[in-house]
Amino acid sequence: MFDFIQEIYGTIMRNKLRTCLTGFAVAWGIFMLIVLLGAGNGLLNALNKQTSGLALNSMQVYGGRTSMPYKGLKEGREIRLTNKELEVTRGMTDHVANASAIIEQGSVRLNHKDTYVNVSLNGVMPNYPQTNGIEMVSGRFINKLDIDERRKSVVVHERTIEMLFGNKDFDAIGKLVNISGLAYRIVGVYTSDMNNGNTSSAYLPFSTLHLIYNKGDEVGSLVFLTQNIDTEAKSDAFEKEYRATIGKVKQFEADDRSAIWIRNRFKQFLQQETGSDLLRTAIWVIGIFTLLSGIVGVSNIMLITVKERTHEFGIRKALGAKPMSILWLIIAESITITTFFGYIGMVAGIAVTEYMNAVSGAQVMDIGVASATVFENPTVDLHIAIQATLTLIIAGTLAGFFPARKAVMIRPIEALRG
Repeated sequence: MFDFIQEIYGTIMRNKLRTCLTGFAVAWGIFMLIVLLGAGNGLLNALNKQTSGLALNSMQVYGGRTSMPYKGLKEGREIRLTNKELEVTRGMTDHVANASAIIEQGSVRLNHKDTYVNVSLNGVMPNYPQTNGIEMVSGRFINKLDIDERRKSVVVHERTIEMLFGNKDFDAIGKLVNISGLAYRIVGVYTSDMNNGNTSSAYLPFSTLHLIYNKGDEVGSLVFLTQNIDTEAKSDAFEKEYRATIGKVKQFEADDRSAIWIRNRFKQFLQQETGSDLLRTAIWVIGIFTLLSGIVGVSNIMLITVKERTHEFGIRKALGAKPMSILWLIIAESITITTFFGYIGMVAGIAVTEYMNAVSGAQVMDIGVASATVFENPTVDLHIAIQATLTLIIAGTLAGFFPARKAVMIRPIEALRG
């Protein structure tokens, strides 16, 4: 056994440059596959995190402007949603559940003593966290009593707390702040809004904002959960039905898509899944072709090795060596190269993905008023890394087997002539 190992070692050492170049191709193939998969996982994990807290069966409806005439009315009319459309939506019980409304009040000044910050006010209902993925840090969100009693309660972002009190971990629950000359009590602090990543929003009870800012019957947008819709075709059919129903109330054509704007998270989710599948496929295709370059490299060196050693194999067979011993010698050399350099590539790839995870494993893009996670846990499952390495070793073995099989089938007299 020792002589066998020594012979393989000697053969490899006699062709150092060629072996190293082939080994580099093998290691590079594994390395790039693992790094590409890690980077792809980082992007996909961030994308999934952005929607993890959102209700995927929700729709949000905004008013728009008509682009078609309707029964003598000209195009270009502004469509503003009101409480009437909210009640109509709530009446569509076959496919609508938990409908509510949101109303906004531009940028206002929120201050505590001499410190202030500009925020946008959103009048919301208690189901807002369920549909928009609000993650609370402390306190509570707007509840039914706040709505019924028109309380001056406010929920703010932790960054707002940091700007007002100098520390985002400051216990601000119960503290009074001033908004447009009125005192509001902080009842909750949130850390993220999955709907838009906005960090400058403050949330008031819908009824309070409606009353104080004299919004009349107007609402900014409608938001509701859908039910009994589990395919894209059903989702499209419901959208068409909904446009037609609201069109009768607001007097616009059912196929006028600019009259109202519908954000359909279920369709967005399906499109996201399609995009994710395409990204995964592209990464695997690129990685596998990179891996194949290493396999081709091993195959080439085995072909050259067999050609160079044909005379030697003829002598071995003439002296009584069995074909299986020659075959095993070449295969063992192939396995040694692919295993050694494949392991190096695997370790290097895992090391790079771990480094990426340590440096930017929770990368957040911050644009002042909004933030979004763009890179999350860019690592590869160890089982996948091992499977990729084993695949390369098996492929490398086959790459050595076929030229070796061809060599041992040559008659000794023909091999000695070579």
